[in-house]
Amino acid sequence: MFLIFALLLLSQRCGDCTCDNRTKPNFVMVMSDAFDGRLTFDPGSRVVRLPYINYLRELGTTFLNAYTNSPICCPSRAAMWSGQFVHLTQSWNNYKCLDANATTWMDVLEESGYHTQQMGKLDYTSGSHSVSNRVEAWTRDVPFLLRQEGRPVVELVGNASTVRIMTKDWETTDRATQWIFNRAASPSQPFALYIGLNLPHTYRTDSLGPTAGGSTFRTSPHWLKKVSTDLISMPKWLSESAMHPVDYYSTFTKNCSGHFTEEEVKSIRAFYYAMCAEADAMLGQVLSALRETGLLNNTVVIFTADHGELAMEHRQFYKMSMFEGSSHVPLLFMGPGLVSGLQVNQVVSLVDLYPTILETAGISVPGNISGQSLVSLLSKSSDKPQKLHPSWILSEYHGCNANASTYMLRTGRWKYIAYADGQSVPPQLFDLTRDREELHDVVLKVPAVRTQLDKLLRNIIDYPRVSEAVHHYNRQQFTAWRQSLGRNYSQVIANLRWHVDWQKDVSANERAIDEWLKES
Repeated sequence: MFLIFALLLLSQRCGDCTCDNRTKPNFVMVMSDAFDGRLTFDPGSRVVRLPYINYLRELGTTFLNAYTNSPICCPSRAAMWSGQFVHLTQSWNNYKCLDANATTWMDVLEESGYHTQQMGKLDYTSGSHSVSNRVEAWTRDVPFLLRQEGRPVVELVGNASTVRIMTKDWETTDRATQWIFNRAASPSQPFALYIGLNLPHTYRTDSLGPTAGGSTFRTSPHWLKKVSTDLISMPKWLSESAMHPVDYYSTFTKNCSGHFTEEEVKSIRAFYYAMCAEADAMLGQVLSALRETGLLNNTVVIFTADHGELAMEHRQFYKMSMFEGSSHVPLLFMGPGLVSGLQVNQVVSLVDLYPTILETAGISVPGNISGQSLVSLLSKSSDKPQKLHPSWILSEYHGCNANASTYMLRTGRWKYIAYADGQSVPPQLFDLTRDREELHDVVLKVPAVRTQLDKLLRNIIDYPRVSEAVHHYNRQQFTAWRQSLGRNYSQVIANLRWHVDWQKDVSANERAIDEWLKES
């Protein structure tokens, strides 16, 4: 049914329409959570049927190398909304995010006469995540390992007719659909609609208690039928002894260092792809509403995500990593005056959305943002000056499940990853043209490339200074939280997400934290 409707949509060729110059375009952005961007183009797109993403790809522009500016929810969205890099917003983790008074691109659109609406998962202002998440981020430098997540598992629910698994997202989609119909009935001004989905983010594992992380991949037989199981790849893993120390820390804290059978890994990946198919159907309902109301011809539709999902690549699930599965995001545009069927190799990132949306709306772009407009890559108009986009993108990570601040520079064939102060933790370097699976760190084999890329990275960001600022912030925030608990501190911290390992030696672990806090 979904595929038939997608083909009907394709026949409309709405991407070839041009917008009335007297009318500013509408904007609809659908931002999912944890969607691997490699599924939006071949060969990744073959593993699961995503008809509505394919529709955007056929009638719009697909960015083949789009990245998050931080592979975790809140900091990534803070960068997208503000157009600024993470070290500028100081959105260090899922608790410390964008200041409430920060100006977003939607604020600018509203000031310029747009009717604006945000629905669903916003997740870019501070304070919306759990105590466990905060404390894990604040104490990541403590020198011992704690399993902070539940072991990834799958859960099959319903039957072949069970469509609505993520009910909250479907409710958001229904509201968005009704909002579109309401706007069509009173088209007095252009509009901008943001729809934040939680899928295909994993579900909370209820059996692990209220502080458990999201480690359950849940879907129904209906969505599993969309997955080509014979095309699911079995990711290659390095031995634990060969892993980079930060990658090993992440694997352990994500509870992935135990034994997994090939069947388990492929099942996790199949369920993840099925969850992506459900998210795609929500995008389809939004597109259907735009088409039925006649708004599609004058609406710029954007599909993207805050980060990806490793789905057991590199012996990890979740995000919080600079590997492609975690950092590579989807980015597709379709709308009036935009190129159809184009695939762009240029490296871009989420901070580029802010200036792109404003320029498309004919609004001047402020000079204090990190992103660069993509309009010259998208537009059919030949009279637009070609603006050179930087040949690199920057991504940072400062949250839990990684024991060092992480900085990724992606440029050309290379992905360079630096950590902490640039000296205490070795960097990594991958040649993505020869090593798409990122299994061969060549940082010692091409020292000239490392030197060149580290110099470029330091010109963009003084990352040792930023790492120190994050370290200071973490200790300051943890100390304040600890003091606020008083006598209840030991009981509270022992019962956070890591309680299984913590209980082995509570006093020793508390002493380790005390020593960490005493460091200069």
